[in-house]
Order: sequence, then structure tokens, then C-alpha cells
Amino acid sequence: MKQVAVVVLNWNGWRDTLACIASLQKLNYPDFDLIVVDNGSTDDSQANIETAFQNIKVIQTGANLGFGGGCNAGIRYALEQGADYVWLINNDATVDQSALTELVRLADSQPSAGAVGSVLYEADRPAQVQMWGGGKVNLWAGLSRHQVSPAQLDFVSGASLLLRREALLQSGLFDDQTYFMYWEDSDLGFRLRQAGWQLAVAEKSRVWHKLSGSLGKGSRQLDVYFTRSGVRFLRRYSPAPLLSVLMMVGRMVLKRVLMAEFGRARSVLSGYFSA
Repeated sequence: MKQVAVVVLNWNGWRDTLACIASLQKLNYPDFDLIVVDNGSTDDSQANIETAFQNIKVIQTGANLGFGGGCNAGIRYALEQGADYVWLINNDATVDQSALTELVRLADSQPSAGAVGSVLYEADRPAQVQMWGGGKVNLWAGLSRHQVSPAQLDFVSGASLLLRREALLQSGLFDDQTYFMYWEDSDLGFRLRQAGWQLAVAEKSRVWHKLSGSLGKGSRQLDVYFTRSGVRFLRRYSPAPLLSVLMMVGRMVLKRVLMAEFGRARSVLSGYFSA
């Protein structure tokens, strides 16, 4: 069996992380190392995690490096330890005992797959598919959509993402200088495909995920980060960036104005102007 490093990123969410670790410890995959990265939490997360699980390796970044930056710290450590695969799993997720086994089985059977995703289900509605591995991006309309049924993907979601060592060494890690939060998994998916790697989904790998667990749904800060990263992504990849950025930002502002969420509309504009 291939050596796998499982990386869990924590930021002020140790209760979710404890539940995630508890589910990971029930995995039936025989050879994996569990690495927890604490992204400069201020709620005693590291102490609580190390108290609950004394055999867990916790890497402390010392500051909030964002999703990509925090994950990169864990990925680099995993690669240094010789991992064949790195599995990123969100701390606000719990996993089926066969989730990792199914990911590796598919990756081993498809050597051209640089990234493999799971089928994500809603944490509060366990039978409801949240995302079938990842999603697609319309580069003209500036629209990213989660896929909920089998299809060819543009990116694999970072909520459950198995990455092949060779693909990482060739394509690089997350671009944490451009994306603090959101769209970094889309960017990685595009770079992997540009380098000739394929994206795949292990349909029998099941994960239950709280959507927007770190900031919460409807967060104004979420709107800032999502918009800023989206604008930067479209400027990099869209064949008509002025059009696609205008459509994305306009659509987001209009939706919030119609819902009388004027503060969130201002947050979208703040994200645009800071991009």
C-alpha cells in the first residue's frame, strides 16, 4: 500500500477538528500519517488537540496563513517525509471508514490522475450530496458551480482532495500568495490539467462536510475573500477577464441588494477593489 499523509488544517475550530480526527482514526487504510496544521489559532486549539490526541503531530504556523498557506505547510512536511499521496480533509468534515482506501484505490488504478476527490454530503443531511468531487468554472460568465452528479471536473474541492506526489512536484502547491481563501483549489485544478494531469472522483469515498464551516454562511468576510480570489482567478484564466469579472461581481452585488443585504453587497465591492 502507498504511504499517505492526511493533512487537517485547523483555525479556531478545535471542536470540529476533534470530531474529524476521531473519524479519521477509524479509517481502514493500513498506512497513513495524520498531520494537523494549526493556522495560528487564538482559542487554545493546539493545546486542546494535543490533550485529546497525544500521538498526533501538530504543526504550528504561528499566524493565519489562509487555507492555501496552512495546507501548504502540511503538504511540504508530508513530502519531506516521503508521502506518495497527500490527502487534504477539511477539519469540519467527518469521513467514512473506507474513504481513504477508495481514494487510493482509484488513484492507483489511474496513474494519470493527479488529484482525486470524494463525494461530499451535507453534514446535517447525511443522504444529500453536497458536491460530487468538485466543480466547473465558466470562464466567460465568471461562474463557479459545485457538481452534484458525475461529470468531467475543472477542479477538485479542497474539502477532500487526494494529491499525487509527482503531480505536486510538477505543478506546485497551492498559490498562497494570490489566494488567501477560496478559489485556490480551482487554481490548482487548472494548473494540474494544464500540466497534463487528470482529475478524478472516487464515488465510494464518502465524506460529510459542513459548508462554510470556518466563517459561516452569509459572512461578510466570506464575501470579501471569495470576491477577491475570484477576481484574481478570472484575471489569470478567463479569455475575457473584464467581461467575466464584471458579470461575477455584478451578479453577486445584485443578489445581495435584492435580498436587502446591503452590508454584504459592500463586502463584495470591497473584495473587488482589493483584488
